[in-house]
Amino acid sequence: MTLGAQIAWDDTILPFQLDKADVRGRVARLDGVLDTVLSQHQYPAPIEDLVAEAVLLTAMIGQTLKLRWRLSLQVRGKGAARLIATDYYAPTEDGAPASIRGWASYDLERLDMSAPGFEQIGEGYLAIIIDQGEGMQPYQGITPIAGKSLSDCAEAYFAQSEQLPTRFQTSFGRTLMPGKPEHWRAGGVMLQHMPKASPHAVQPEAKDGATGENGLLHARDLVDGEDAENWNRANILLDTVEELELIGPSVHPTDLLVRLFSEEEPRIYDPQRIEFGCSCSEDKVRQSLSIYSAKDIAYMTTPEGTVTADCQFCSAHYVLDPKTVGFEAEKKDGDAE
Repeated sequence: MTLGAQIAWDDTILPFQLDKADVRGRVARLDGVLDTVLSQHQYPAPIEDLVAEAVLLTAMIGQTLKLRWRLSLQVRGKGAARLIATDYYAPTEDGAPASIRGWASYDLERLDMSAPGFEQIGEGYLAIIIDQGEGMQPYQGITPIAGKSLSDCAEAYFAQSEQLPTRFQTSFGRTLMPGKPEHWRAGGVMLQHMPKASPHAVQPEAKDGATGENGLLHARDLVDGEDAENWNRANILLDTVEELELIGPSVHPTDLLVRLFSEEEPRIYDPQRIEFGCSCSEDKVRQSLSIYSAKDIAYMTTPEGTVTADCQFCSAHYVLDPKTVGFEAEKKDGDAE
């Protein structure tokens, strides 16, 4: 692969469909986007891994969103890893890039540097929230933390909340290429059984007994007969993928699909570009401070006479005049009008 082709596929989500298996999916390649997300904070290695996996999953799940919608993935736990939060912003118009951001909160004193990040979440849950825009009620689905990775949790979410058999295969980490500094790369494949085409069709029901961890549904509980054969065949083929194939950059995503699923007649669609992006702004900071009284604002005021706020996602720093924030300041502005 030439350098130009490599760059063309960095930070893209490639949707596809396996016509013979009635399965759809996405191939994700994240390069500069993931590097930018993780460079905003100096995370310990186990937390970096959690954020990297969460960003990769969010990119693959969010690719189907309609224009201007937002998908948020949140992982909350009672362990050292307290919160992993990511947001995927769908393009504002056809042909525009999507954007993504991510952030983590953790208790450094409780963090075990020798243990995988997933083990340090502890009891908790994974939530997916879809915001369709102003005037629409956000949709939220939740599943308990289960399995051995965030990918396992996401698979359980789709089985439990959406009744859609779903599989993720991911790889991520720091890479070192000739002539380039060490940086983060991630890649993954998402498979999902196609929902029934007709809105009046009966959706698949779980067979007797959930076989997932802690009584949760698993993808295998949702398919039988020919659907089960097709689903199992696609998963067996995906099992042959190698980590370096997922990450790239030497393997073209379309070549990977042909290598894995040639007999399933993969149908490949246009790739979706993705970039780092944050929605924070001074107006949103003011809005978040509008619930506080003048006394509260005075407590927040620094010795320099300002109120400051930092965005956890992009590290933007805001400096505000305390007289202009808080609900009492808003009231004065309203009176002046």
